[in-house]
Amino acid sequence: MTTRRSVLAAIAAAVAAPVRSATTSLNHKERVDRALKGSDVDRPPFSFWHHFGLNTPETHAEKSLSFHRAYHTDIVKVMSDFPYPKPSGRQWYQLKVEDDPFPQQIKALELIRDGLDGRAYFIETIFNPWNVAEKLAPSKEELLRLKAEKPQALLDALDVITRSEINHARRAMKTGASGLLVSVANANSKELSPADYERFSLPFDKRFLEATSGAKLTFLHLHVEPEYLHFFKSWPAPVINYSQQVSGIPIVTVRKEYPSQVIAGGIDEVNYRKLSEQELKEQIADARKAAGPKFILTPGCSVPNESTTDELTRLPKALGV
Repeated sequence: MTTRRSVLAAIAAAVAAPVRSATTSLNHKERVDRALKGSDVDRPPFSFWHHFGLNTPETHAEKSLSFHRAYHTDIVKVMSDFPYPKPSGRQWYQLKVEDDPFPQQIKALELIRDGLDGRAYFIETIFNPWNVAEKLAPSKEELLRLKAEKPQALLDALDVITRSEINHARRAMKTGASGLLVSVANANSKELSPADYERFSLPFDKRFLEATSGAKLTFLHLHVEPEYLHFFKSWPAPVINYSQQVSGIPIVTVRKEYPSQVIAGGIDEVNYRKLSEQELKEQIADARKAAGPKFILTPGCSVPNESTTDELTRLPKALGV
């Protein structure tokens, strides 16, 4: 049986040595801090991620930290796959505000914090209230039926989820998380029309970000189409993360729309497994040029879970880490 002591010992072994190559002059935090300000860096800070398939907070922490150590990421983007609590004896949308909706995730964050020992920033993943409601509903069709037939009931449920997620985010930041990756996967025509996004998602997504705006390293992670991009212009997120490949929106366009924020992206996550090291180098150079100095290298979303060690290693090698 895994004990907390054995987990911490494994984590300590995984991160015992500082992650720095002979050619770098900045540590993880220094590199990120300079990119946030638009200052010169030895190379772009970077991170990437995929779903590990969680069982316990301990295995979640071990895998997150081992991934950081193996691939030399500057930011530990913590995946979050533990489910939101379902109501008991009520309809799926008849929810109550949860003070601690993801206690297993908080435990994992504490272990990750202890394992990193201050050497790198870590950020928590938050799926927006619409996404949580979609997971709580018996099916996507049931969620859309509720929107059509009982819109106020859905709005009330989204309000409760928002308040619960704000509680979780504040707990996460108290553990030491330097920010959040707030995933907005429904700002596109496959999920909601612009009018429906504006009514059923935008108020809750924006309220969440405003309530957590003190975080220095929050990523607004957008699954977005061009006609939705204007919705996010005034939102208090220091970093915009999106997929150029899926959205079809060039980085130069996003830079014009968001001149003061950091852009995180540049790597094609859809075709990641097929990309050679040279192709990755070209994507890095193109993205860095388009984004300018306020830039963090990431994929547009998770790289495939089936990616092999060799495939994952190509990205840090292409970056010269």
